[in-house]
Amino acid sequence: MKYIVTLNNKKYEVEVNESDAVLTSVYDAASVAAPAAPVVAPAAAPQAAPAQATASGEKVVSPMPGTILKVNISQGQAVKAGDVLLVLEAMKMENDIVAPADGVVKQLLVSKGSTVDTDQILAII
Repeated sequence: MKYIVTLNNKKYEVEVNESDAVLTSVYDAASVAAPAAPVVAPAAAPQAAPAQATASGEKVVSPMPGTILKVNISQGQAVKAGDVLLVLEAMKMENDIVAPADGVVKQLLVSKGSTVDTDQILAII
């Protein structure tokens, strides 16, 4: 089943099956013609400052605040679109962060246990 969730004025398309949930796309809520009621997120604990990206390429960003549980990639590793790069825990749920395109990991900006904010750059492909 697919759902569209609005969080911090961004829409997230999430596909859910029996065993997991996968984020399939992200887009600005302002670009959508029909207004939707926003989802209210709980107050978050203080977060670490976002890491600064220095490489150019496809940015992989955090769709929501949370903690990095698993890092399945390393800098220089080749990835294919849809590969699970990281697992982000948010609101006691594990969320797979997938590669948006084929490429090579140019920069990895988080590690296991990192606390991240919404739209923080996690990696660059």
